[in-house]
Amino acid sequence: MRPLTPKRILAICGLLATILFVAVVVSLRVGAYPISMRDIVITLFNGAIGRGDTSEFNQVIFGLRLPRIALGILVGASLSTSGAGFQALLRNPLADPYVLGVSSGAALGAMLSLIIAPHTVGAIQLAAFIGAAATIAAVYFLGRRGGQLDSATLLLAGIVAASFLSAIIIFLLTLVNGPGLRSMTFWLMGDLTAPPPTQNVLGWFGFLYFVFAVAAGAMYTTSSDLNLILTGEQEAGHLGVNVTRVKLVVYVAASVLTGLAVSVSGAIGYVGLLVPHVMRMLFGTDYRLLIPTSAIGGAIVIVLADTLGRTIVAPTELPVGAMTALAGAPVFIYLMRRRIR
Repeated sequence: MRPLTPKRILAICGLLATILFVAVVVSLRVGAYPISMRDIVITLFNGAIGRGDTSEFNQVIFGLRLPRIALGILVGASLSTSGAGFQALLRNPLADPYVLGVSSGAALGAMLSLIIAPHTVGAIQLAAFIGAAATIAAVYFLGRRGGQLDSATLLLAGIVAASFLSAIIIFLLTLVNGPGLRSMTFWLMGDLTAPPPTQNVLGWFGFLYFVFAVAAGAMYTTSSDLNLILTGEQEAGHLGVNVTRVKLVVYVAASVLTGLAVSVSGAIGYVGLLVPHVMRMLFGTDYRLLIPTSAIGGAIVIVLADTLGRTIVAPTELPVGAMTALAGAPVFIYLMRRRIR
């Protein structure tokens, strides 16, 4: 295998970024209201120079499609990066961003916000993130053994927390009715249609991407150490790796990324599980390359899944989580069978 150099990392990430750009262009063009490339370029240019208008093109591109694409890129990158981190942390190929109950905690927070403050702007996103953060903290303390973070105990604590919170969610679903029930159902399936909870859309996205950059950057600083930990924690410790610190950084960073994604889009399955596996098959297991490729690959998957969801049965839209599940299950079976052989 060729040695992994910064030049090779940039080349592979550049290739994936080009694919992502093509996916974004396709997503801008197709839908219930198709737009030609010429109209897209003119509308984007006018928006960039501040010459906005009230045309249908401007409303569709800047009011609907660009925010969904930006949110899809963020969610896909967050879920895939956290999935790669959890698979290394738990040393379990079946680990995904939701295995530690973060999704259930976020869902419970969103459910409570619909019951307590159904008409408050931004309440769902804030409550979902608080619920995810509370679950992260609870599972962390339950997963400690002998003063250190134990992978097996952490996994069991996450499964128990997810089951308990899911039971509460099912109970609360009986208390929600009307539009609130439909909104909650779409949110639980994964949805990118919710408008930003503020008029300052650029500021809101800027904050979300800043949180992503900090968390993903923190995880990337441990990439070389993760390569050593995967060979064995004792061996890594003998080579000078602070295993406890690396585990804590990866756990917090991956959990923040999961909470960030779930709080704004709901639960979107299979992305955090499958994309890291596909990137390993294509580019190897080195986390210096796996983390950035997983981020870009996850963004590609979500953008394409959302584009399919709003076009195949247009004008009706399918939740993006339903699309990833429909495509993810067969792909996972294929990968599993290939590994067995």
